Amino acid sequence: IHPSLLYCLISLFLSSSLPLLLPPSPIPEQFGRTEVIENTLNPDFVRKFVLDFFFEEKQNLRFDLGVVLIMVPLLLQDFLGQMFCTLGEIIGSTGSRLERTLSGIPGKKCGNIIFTAEELSNCRDIATMQLCANKLDKKDFFGKSDPFLVFYRSNEDGTFTICHKTEVVKNTLNPVWQPFTIPVRALCNGDYDRTVKVDVYDWDRDGSHDFIGEFTTSYREFSRGQSQFNVYEVKKEKITSLLCFCLVTFGLFNVIHHCLPRTQLNFTVAIDFTASNGNPSQPTSLHYMSPYQMNAYAMALKAVGEIIQDYDSDKMFPAYGFGAKLPPDGKISHVFPLNSNSENPNCVGIEGVLEAYFQSLRTVQLYGPTNFAPVINQVARCAEDVTDGSQYFVLLMITDGVISDMVQTKEAVVNAAALPMSIIIVGVGPAEFDAMEELDGDEVRVSSKGRIAERDIVQFVPFRDYIDRQGNQVLSMARLAKDVLAEIPEQLLGFMKTRDIETVGTASVVANPSLTP
Repeated sequence: IHPSLLYCLISLFLSSSLPLLLPPSPIPEQFGRTEVIENTLNPDFVRKFVLDFFFEEKQNLRFDLGVVLIMVPLLLQDFLGQMFCTLGEIIGSTGSRLERTLSGIPGKKCGNIIFTAEELSNCRDIATMQLCANKLDKKDFFGKSDPFLVFYRSNEDGTFTICHKTEVVKNTLNPVWQPFTIPVRALCNGDYDRTVKVDVYDWDRDGSHDFIGEFTTSYREFSRGQSQFNVYEVKKEKITSLLCFCLVTFGLFNVIHHCLPRTQLNFTVAIDFTASNGNPSQPTSLHYMSPYQMNAYAMALKAVGEIIQDYDSDKMFPAYGFGAKLPPDGKISHVFPLNSNSENPNCVGIEGVLEAYFQSLRTVQLYGPTNFAPVINQVARCAEDVTDGSQYFVLLMITDGVISDMVQTKEAVVNAAALPMSIIIVGVGPAEFDAMEELDGDEVRVSSKGRIAERDIVQFVPFRDYIDRQGNQVLSMARLAKDVLAEIPEQLLGFMKTRDIETVGTASVVANPSLTP
């Protein structure tokens, strides 16, 4: 095919917290489309798609590529391929760059599509500026000048909107203005290359301020000066003055761009195999493997795992059980690999974890007690080897009852709070979980032997609070995942801040597609 015109459209369906509640519509809602590019098989599209990103939700995307007629630009003339992914997959990819193969035409290679994601709004970044000028034009008859500055940001239609005005410095041609702080969003709406115009005026009491000169730049240019110090020429016709500009920028942490592209999330699962769950062969058991629906353990694992796996590049998940007697000698273990491989407890994908879980139910004997500390310490040993911000560990523990080793568990949590680690505890079944609430330090931080946890790293939820009354398992899982994962970004960023780990970049997400044959 030698297309004369190409376009790519993106259809975003079911991007809420209930991504699997309904099947995709035969005609999904179109979110947007790129511009048309002529005469190329390697288009690099300029138009960006601005999407709200939610870490705790699965946001499904579909991209269609096609040819359009020159005379009928809105009509899809020839389908060239499509690709499905989630927004989390794009953001969680290395460098927030995802390359996938287009498909949809049997027996034909459709080429590749490449996405990059970046934050747009920078709404949490703050710039502190100080300016001075040298040899400005003299405007006052009996004095020098009373200069002040006016900052404008450019609009999409080419007009300018005022965004800041400095104080007036009286009777000088070499003013030094006071430092001021301004949100980066106010300067450029998050677009570092958008034009910023600065006008210099001589203040007059009657309001008829005299124009001294102007210069244009961008926030990116502001930031490129040697040692963040810039010199600009203030021009008006043939009159030129110098204005010196000092810029210091700082920003509040934002997980999307600051951490996820450079931080690998490592997801670990631990499942309660104590006898209080009931005989797995009986329908009353919380571990019962029904041929018609998933049990509560499998639902919790799948709900959380399918979202967080988008941010774990190798999709290899260590999976453990605790509280069971293991064959052949019946030894009680509080941290055993579900795949029976003590050298390599990793399972391939969430489906691999589920398969290992079901296999363990057939081979081990449910016993007790319910000890949490061994599993927490197991993951903590891995986390303490990587504290530079390059990796962060998330432990999902699913249990049915009261913790037997609360003293040791508190100590393990306090120790883990100093590491790049978070713990999610999901309680299943009808038991009371008052002791679990004690570990969730939203109100009172966990303490042990006089030491207080430096961060709140535990999130506990009882699964029964999320079960849909009509029995819709997909809805129940979506509700659960949204709540238990909502705190992970802040916990990750909290660790970065406590360790003064420098982050990169700066909250809508811009998806910018390009194609390769």
